[in-house]
Amino acid sequence: MTVLPRAFAWQRTDTVGGEFVTLDDRRGLHAKGVAFAADLALYTSRYELHTDESWASTRLEVTVEGAGWLRTLRMERAAGRWRVTTSEQGNLERLLPATPFSGIEDPDRLHAVLDVDLHKSPLTRSLPLRRLGLHRAEPGTTVDIEAAWVLLPSLAVLPYAESYEVLARGRIRYRSENFTAELDLTDDGYVAEYAGLATLA
Repeated sequence: MTVLPRAFAWQRTDTVGGEFVTLDDRRGLHAKGVAFAADLALYTSRYELHTDESWASTRLEVTVEGAGWLRTLRMERAAGRWRVTTSEQGNLERLLPATPFSGIEDPDRLHAVLDVDLHKSPLTRSLPLRRLGLHRAEPGTTVDIEAAWVLLPSLAVLPYAESYEVLARGRIRYRSENFTAELDLTDDGYVAEYAGLATLA
């Protein structure tokens, strides 16, 4: 078992919940995390994430579990293409009738995606910030990307347009569709304060 040298913990501010992650960021990122929330349904999620040395995501494995159900997702990017596989036990739809299916029917829709965005995760929100160097960019810098948004608890995967604007050194405005939030960063580019959602413990 790999022992990872750094750790972060965030407390959710929008609901009961939190996220804890251990990581190694010396050559890209290798992270293992666990999160729980009373958001739509009470659940816990465990994930393992890998990027390449440029911080482009290469693999994400997630397991989400609640009372009477469990879902898993594996995403891998190789040669510019994503492969997505899922499995399911129990019946999440009985608890949340409008829950979408896990995964994505056509992974080729993710052809432009370099970042995975696990729903309401401060750790994965940090990925494009580090990859693009936005924690060191000049105020006024704006970048638009497309991410693979992984919904919780369903583990549905959606291509998702996101925008990041540097307001000041270590402060970013994040936008996606009709959602906007300001992010305060640590000196090395991790989310420390996710306005309205989470704060670094």
